[in-house]
Amino acid sequence: MGWLQSLLSPLKKLWFRLHSTPKKRRGIYILYEDVKSCPYEDVHVLWSILVESNAPSMPSKQ
Repeated sequence: MGWLQSLLSPLKKLWFRLHSTPKKRRGIYILYEDVKSCPYEDVHVLWSILVESNAPSMPSKQ
């Protein structure tokens, strides 16, 4: 019976992962309030660079 459980366990995990409610992924924007309240200018500069690098690029018209 152990082989049956070893076969069904990964399938059960996959089933639950596919059918669970999707979690909201906020990524780097979790830190937005902390960066906004930080008094150091270099933190704001680094934040702007990080946000610009993660922004989707617009296709250029040629």
